[in-house]
Amino acid sequence: MSGADRISALPLEIKVSILCCLDVKHAIRMSALTRSWCHIYTLLPCLCLGCSLDQLGETPQNPVAPDWIERIHHVVSSLRGPFLIFKLSHFFSTDQSELLQSLLNLLLQKGGAQTLSLSSYRNRVQVHLPSFHFLKVLQLSQCHVVLPVGFQGFNRLVTLTLRDVEISNLHLHLLIHTSNNLTKIQFLDLVATEDPLSVNISLPLLRHLQFGINDAVDKLYIVSAPCLEQARIFFRKPSHSRIAMLACVTLELVTSVATVSSLHLDCGVLKSLSLVSLPFNFTFPRLRCLKFFLNIATMDKRMYGLFIWLLRSMSFLEELEIKLANSDSRRTNFLIRDLLKEKQDGLSCLSQTLKGVTISMDVLDVMTCITMVMFFLLNGNVLKLINIQYDMHSDAEPSIIEELQKAKVASSEAKVVILRSKKC
Repeated sequence: MSGADRISALPLEIKVSILCCLDVKHAIRMSALTRSWCHIYTLLPCLCLGCSLDQLGETPQNPVAPDWIERIHHVVSSLRGPFLIFKLSHFFSTDQSELLQSLLNLLLQKGGAQTLSLSSYRNRVQVHLPSFHFLKVLQLSQCHVVLPVGFQGFNRLVTLTLRDVEISNLHLHLLIHTSNNLTKIQFLDLVATEDPLSVNISLPLLRHLQFGINDAVDKLYIVSAPCLEQARIFFRKPSHSRIAMLACVTLELVTSVATVSSLHLDCGVLKSLSLVSLPFNFTFPRLRCLKFFLNIATMDKRMYGLFIWLLRSMSFLEELEIKLANSDSRRTNFLIRDLLKEKQDGLSCLSQTLKGVTISMDVLDVMTCITMVMFFLLNGNVLKLINIQYDMHSDAEPSIIEELQKAKVASSEAKVVILRSKKC
């Protein structure tokens, strides 16, 4: 019996299981085999077409051939039932937008799609998103997204990922605020179609937020997120010409984020933080981990005040990571003096829960290290470990250990570890 005959003789449920695990290329190849396989396509309730080319170890060099899309179209057309998952990653040229759009429209006609993932390498191919009423996961990369007139949103959408996506302010607002069941958002490298993006997030079920602020983003407001557990907000490669302009970016935290348990704030360029909606005694009762990035070159007393305010508001903080860029003790002298003069009675996390502190910097700065270590040793009653990490060689290396030993507080049991990055 030949290999093809042996495969054809497999029970129907085995064939269905095999087909459900195939990526686009293999599915098309199998659809051209014996007739005993072809009829299975009309019976499948779902079929996963597509696999990330990164996972396949392939890098597309040329646009996908038009007949390749047509063959995918044929496979989709042959199914009676809907796709639950559809993933397609390839290098589309801008003139192939209509072919891709016809495929999306066909998926919409099939109905029931729960996961849609599209990625176009090199070009931002235009995508007009139809209204997939059953969609739960939407992942778009390197696309120019346009919403149809009368767009009513994805009322079942749970996860939204936009990476290197060009979109207008209006369509981004519609996409977010017509999807009230969103629990996870990831926005990276957004590209504004017209004016810089002003993003307002008001979602009752949002739990995870990752937002990379770049040149295209003017403002980010977290207006209401009562279920937020993890928030990572950071700057991604701001161009030198826009660094000064990025000072107008405003991150607004309000009382609706009290449930957050992990917060990552990149304040390397951010200079404006609106706290007007916060009472002085506002706390993050569930926060256990805080990662705080500071660019010393742009830091002022307002940013230092934010740091102290965050410590005051986190009564149960267990892990703190502070990353310092452009560390310079001359620049930080006024901050250090204020830090040591600050009355610490209100920082309950230091005396009750904080167990680990990591201080990272590019170049080892003795004054900054000693002052911050002293601050945490004096106030951290349950502190077990202070990690000091740095990347570049410094003339201060021989003396830093000796100085830290002098600064060691006898009543503290915390261990101080100094580690230079192995990559240097």
